[in-house]
Amino acid sequence: MRPLVVDIAGETTWADELTRRLDAERAQMECRSFPDGETYLRVDSRVADREVIVIASLEDPNPRIVPLLFAAQTLRELEARRVGVVIPYLPYMRQDARFKPGEAVTSRYFGGLLSSYFDWLITVDPHLHRHGGMEELYQIPTRIVHAADPMARWIESNVDQPVLVGPDEESAQWVSPVAERGGFPMVILEKVRRGDYDVEVSEAEGVEWSDRQPILIDDIISTGRTMLEAVGHLAEKGMAPPICIGVHGLFADDALEQLQKAQVAQVVTCNTVEHNTNGIDVIGEVVDGVDGILGKS
Repeated sequence: MRPLVVDIAGETTWADELTRRLDAERAQMECRSFPDGETYLRVDSRVADREVIVIASLEDPNPRIVPLLFAAQTLRELEARRVGVVIPYLPYMRQDARFKPGEAVTSRYFGGLLSSYFDWLITVDPHLHRHGGMEELYQIPTRIVHAADPMARWIESNVDQPVLVGPDEESAQWVSPVAERGGFPMVILEKVRRGDYDVEVSEAEGVEWSDRQPILIDDIISTGRTMLEAVGHLAEKGMAPPICIGVHGLFADDALEQLQKAQVAQVVTCNTVEHNTNGIDVIGEVVDGVDGILGKS
């Protein structure tokens, strides 16, 4: 029986592509809010004994989580064979330790929550920093899809003489694979963060490619402060205005406007979060990941 694709939050492009490329069926479902804000949900497709793939974008997680969990539980009660979830941008990954007494370690709590509702999970480049792998947070099979190949292809097609720049030490895990795929030179800056909006980037030792086009790469562009500091640093080094690439473009507050005011050459993101900066398509890589999990059933 063909897999069933369930779209929770209006992720039409993702749902359409998963349905087409996996030869699946789109579920007929109604999900809406009552006037008091409570969720109404109804699945009007045959579910019993089928593999179900739920697609959910969680860039604004809190209002989306309740419908997602209600859908998972409903599909289980309708006797799906397995209920898996594709979350292109996985939230609640950055609070991965208790930095101050009494803080909630939400990455662990969120992993436990999703693990109790779903049978497997696929996501794109989650913000793993202090954790060695998803298995430290999730008790279900997980698969990480990497954006390195699509990003390298985009750079090869759109940029002459690039040099990749990571704005901080954490970014090395995303910059290095892209550099390796494309054979690009790279440099990693050092960052000191004093608060959500207070970031300082140190000198970029070894930057010797002033004739190249710098490309700043990070996994998440949220407040944009890390990117902005790196942009300023590169300007001080006499380099050309950089192209800023993010795997996940969240753009909190006026982040995009501030980047544009900094006169960057371009801002490009992967389509894990719908935004007008989307220019790098990772759906094909996600489809391959889903196909691999379904092939094990």
